[in-house]
Amino acid sequence: MVLRPNYTPSIPELRALVFCGDLGSVSRAADALNLTQSAVSRSIRSLEERLGVQLFHRVRKRLHLSDAGRAMVHESREILAALDRSARMTMAFGKGGDVLRLAVLPTLASTWLIPRLPEFLKACPDVSIDLTSALHPVDFDESPFDAAIQRAVLARKGTDVRHLLNETLITVAAPELLDGAAELSPEQLAAFPLIQLATRPELWNDWFFQLGVRPQERLQGPRVQHFDMVISAAQAGLGIALLPDIFVQSALAAGSLRQVHPQGLDGATPYALIRPAARIDSPTIDSFADWLHRTAAAG
Repeated sequence: MVLRPNYTPSIPELRALVFCGDLGSVSRAADALNLTQSAVSRSIRSLEERLGVQLFHRVRKRLHLSDAGRAMVHESREILAALDRSARMTMAFGKGGDVLRLAVLPTLASTWLIPRLPEFLKACPDVSIDLTSALHPVDFDESPFDAAIQRAVLARKGTDVRHLLNETLITVAAPELLDGAAELSPEQLAAFPLIQLATRPELWNDWFFQLGVRPQERLQGPRVQHFDMVISAAQAGLGIALLPDIFVQSALAAGSLRQVHPQGLDGATPYALIRPAARIDSPTIDSFADWLHRTAAAG
């Protein structure tokens, strides 16, 4: 059992500190917290005595944060917010059963994984999903995640990498941008604004090079951070996009995007299920991995 050091504030003390700092008055803080004024004053006084610093300046019954108090209120607000998030997350899993914590590339999650998850949850109704977007390599030693679904190149040492989907990028645009053209040559395509992905700026020049066309020295078009932004920008008619075909299946089927050239571009690395190799397997994670692999193989 780890004992809380004497100087570490309690949750009621942190709440009293934050409310007094925000409201500037013990009486108003007490009303907001549904406590007596003496209870709030006692919390602030006890905290100041144990920390050995003055958190407030008292001026005509008003409380003004000291520099130390201002710094502590900032940290305390974040601590209380984190506790609230943790409580809400726990309540969301109130039905019991296992919790599967996944870190997933955001566009892969929204366009491919989430639409297919009901099938898995129907087969495993006692499992709850905790899904977080992750663009960077996952450190499983420092995070609560059971697995990540990302490009295989993001896998760190000490992980098990299971291939899921190859990446093929295709050129797409909103039909109204094309003004009735059925297909564009590379030269015609280059005359349009080309939507660029900030995290993978080489994609357009790789596509042109593959067709034997001189790479564009100056790419003209909007630059965005994530693939989901590329999809939105293309659907809004801001330019032509180069996107993984698995991300635009529904948009192509709905007619909000149209492929403008038959040539695709193979991505440098596939999408994969990444798991910590040293962590003990669980039936839930194994079931999810098997389902995910079957779903990916089925296209």
